[in-house]
Amino acid sequence: MTRRGHEVRWLAGAPIAAELKASVKTDVAAFRRRHGYAPTLAVVLVGRDAPSAVYLRQILRTCRSLGISGRLVEMPGRASAARLRNAIVALNEDPLVAGVIVQMPLPRRIPLTTVTDVLDPAKDIDGIHPLNAGRLVVGYEGFLPTTAQAAVEILRRSGIQIAGSRAVVVGRSNIVGKPAALLLLREKATVTVCHRQTRDLAGTVRAADIVVVAAGRPGLITGSMLKRGAVVVDVGINVVGDKIVGDVDAASAAEVCSALTPVPGGVGPVTNALLMTHLLRAATAQARREAGREGGAPRRAASRREGGARAAAAGEAVRAADETAGTMAASRP
Repeated sequence: MTRRGHEVRWLAGAPIAAELKASVKTDVAAFRRRHGYAPTLAVVLVGRDAPSAVYLRQILRTCRSLGISGRLVEMPGRASAARLRNAIVALNEDPLVAGVIVQMPLPRRIPLTTVTDVLDPAKDIDGIHPLNAGRLVVGYEGFLPTTAQAAVEILRRSGIQIAGSRAVVVGRSNIVGKPAALLLLREKATVTVCHRQTRDLAGTVRAADIVVVAAGRPGLITGSMLKRGAVVVDVGINVVGDKIVGDVDAASAAEVCSALTPVPGGVGPVTNALLMTHLLRAATAQARREAGREGGAPRRAASRREGGARAAAAGEAVRAADETAGTMAASRP
C-alpha cells in the first residue's frame, strides 16, 4: 500500500514458517525412524470460540503435513472445571502424547489454574505452566509461549533492529503480552507495557519504534496513533462478520508504519511452526527419559503401548464419570 510515495513492508509469516517446518519435518522423520512412532500433540478445546477454532484447524493441518499425530480433545462449553482437569491428567499419563496445549480463552467460570495446577511442565509446549513462565523471567531454558515468541521471531528474522529500540506492548496477558515484553527485554529493547488503565494510550504508542499489539480488540490501534516509520506486529485474531481481522486498523496503519504483519498470515503461521519445534523437543526429551528408565527401544515400545492402553481406559472412565454426573445433575429438581 502506498501513499505519497510511502510503501509499507508486509512482514508475512509464511516464509519464516516454511523454513521452520522444513527443519521440523526432517527431524520428525528421523525421530520416527529411531523410535518407531510419531510424536503426538494433544489440543484441548472447551467450547466453540470462533478464533480458537480457526487457530486449531491450522495447527492440526500443520501436524498432518509434518508427520506429527494431532489429537483434538473437544469439550462442550458447559464442561466443568473438574472434567477439564481430569482430561489433562489423562493426557499427562498418556505416553503417546508428547505435548499438550489448552486453547484459550477458557470459559469465564473456569480459572486458568485449572490447567496450570495439573499440566505436566514437560508437556507444556506453549509455556503456560508457572515453572516455564518462571524460566522465561530468569532467562533459563524452558518452553516459551509460542505466540509471544512468534511476534519477536518475526522481528528478528526480518532484520528489524530491536536492541536499543523503544518497544510498546499493548496487552498484558500472561499468554502473550507479558511474555512478549520479557522477550523484547531479552533482545535489549526498552519496553513499555500498556493496558486498559493506561493513560494516553495514543501518546505512549506514538513514541514507540516497535509496537506489539495483543489486546483482543479489533482495530484498537490506528495509523493516527503510530509514529511514522514504526514497525507493528499485530497479534490479534478477531472474527468480525465473515472476516478475520487483527487488533490494528491495517489500512490506516499501513499509511504510516514502515513494516506491519498482516492478519491473517503474519504471526499465526510462525506460532504454529514454533509449536511444532517445541513438540519435537518435548518428544525427544521424553524418549530419552524413557530410554534411560527402560534400557532400550523394544521395552520402551512395549511400555508405550501398555501405557497408551491404560491412559485410554482412564480417559473412558473419566468420560463415563462425567456423563453419569451430568445425568444426575440433569435429574435434580
